[in-house]
Amino acid sequence: MTRRQAALLRQAQIQNAIAQSRRKKARAIALAPSNKLSAPRLLMLTLLTSLLIMLSWGYARATEIQRVVSDKGIEAWLVEDSTVPIIAIDFSFTGGSAQDADGKAGTAAMLSSLLDEGAADMDSQAFQTALEDNAIKLSFDAGRDRFYGSLRTLTPNKDIAFDLLAKSLQAPHFDANPIERMRAQWIVSAKRKLTDPDAIASRAMRDALFEGHPYGRDTNGTEASLARITRDDLVAMHKNVMTRDGLTIGVVGAIDAESLKAMLDKVFAPLPESGTLQPVDDVEISKTGEFHVDFATPQTKISFAMPGIKRHDDDFFAAYLVNHILGGGSFSSRLYEEIREKRGLAYGVYSYLTDYDHAQMLAGGMGTRTENADQALMLVKQEIQRLGNEGPTEEELASAKKFLIGNYPLRFDSSSKISRQLVGIQNEKLGIDYFDKRNSYIEGVTLDDAKRAAKRLLDPSKMLIVTVGQQIKHADATPDKPAVSASASVAAPTAANDNEPKAKVGVN
Repeated sequence: MTRRQAALLRQAQIQNAIAQSRRKKARAIALAPSNKLSAPRLLMLTLLTSLLIMLSWGYARATEIQRVVSDKGIEAWLVEDSTVPIIAIDFSFTGGSAQDADGKAGTAAMLSSLLDEGAADMDSQAFQTALEDNAIKLSFDAGRDRFYGSLRTLTPNKDIAFDLLAKSLQAPHFDANPIERMRAQWIVSAKRKLTDPDAIASRAMRDALFEGHPYGRDTNGTEASLARITRDDLVAMHKNVMTRDGLTIGVVGAIDAESLKAMLDKVFAPLPESGTLQPVDDVEISKTGEFHVDFATPQTKISFAMPGIKRHDDDFFAAYLVNHILGGGSFSSRLYEEIREKRGLAYGVYSYLTDYDHAQMLAGGMGTRTENADQALMLVKQEIQRLGNEGPTEEELASAKKFLIGNYPLRFDSSSKISRQLVGIQNEKLGIDYFDKRNSYIEGVTLDDAKRAAKRLLDPSKMLIVTVGQQIKHADATPDKPAVSASASVAAPTAANDNEPKAKVGVN
């Protein structure tokens, strides 16, 4: 990392640390159980957070990655720094919600919330107390293609932390009471989504793009699917997903390679070598048209998607820059300029590239008042058409490069981000030297490359569009007063409707 990048990082960290503190405080208030955290617990968590911030400043100076392989063959990538006594570990297994059985969407999500609810010789209360008393932060999460875990601990408590992690992965209880408690929480979340326009739009988009495919399921499940999940389903998913053959690990902090090797063998070596994963077919993003979900709200949620690009495609970084220019660059993007700045039709509009293991797409969206929805959507199509036909300008490309290169140090402004990045670049098979090479990939994109990628990606005729809100009609279209597009209309989902209406930190 260069001195300039380090300076940018240190400057950004002050603001970022303040923002992180506010977000964590809000989240703690929202999620805290009725019994308040003890004063010692709060003190230790405050210390842990402070040390994580201090530790990140050290990585502004160096992010040398060591490839560590334990005696039993478990591999991890390590960024070692003993500036402060903190260790951050992230890991992932192949197999996420795409492995949920038909009719049992949410199995992986439920599994993620149960691994720390009792394991080995500890019941749920004992396990949670051990985490709290030692200021250990342990969490799990299910993505579409992978299952993720995270551990944060003070170095003096590492033996306890590693022991708890080993127990949670190797011998979770799946006791009846925690299962029902977590099921109830996931069902509450599923019910809330039924009245959330963003969730309704996402659901309708999934149904249209991935009908009959595992990606079409709700990662967190529906009320009906969650009710069907049994203990046997959880045990089976644990057995098939928590295996060494699909494991990637990133470690950051005050631990040396030899100590890490011992931890890897203690925690991960006892896991099965492999499991039985259901094959997942590749999906071509090919469905087009417009679908409307009637929903009583003064705002209309607009979502769109079209075919994307694979991560290892030669045009990927050109496409990455083109997306930034279109809608990924927030305040500097074409969509923001046309829709927000010039006309005030929406507070925000965005686009992004998604690369699942078995599907790639360029997607985006915005929220706008219902009477402005058709005008805003017409402008989105126009800008996609224009950028696709003409490509970006030299100035736009240079500005996008400057932003994406200058902003890159923010990917390393906390130890947690670094450990997640280590896992991400392994999962994407980008190479251990990716951090050093990434900016050169951005810089190497020519204007011809960007124009070729824009022409390849951006075509309004390939768009699938979902709108959620009240349907209205307008007069004939002009560029600033478009007509309503012909579209299919479907009903908003209800609690009784398990089958929704049929209408991933990146490391880039």
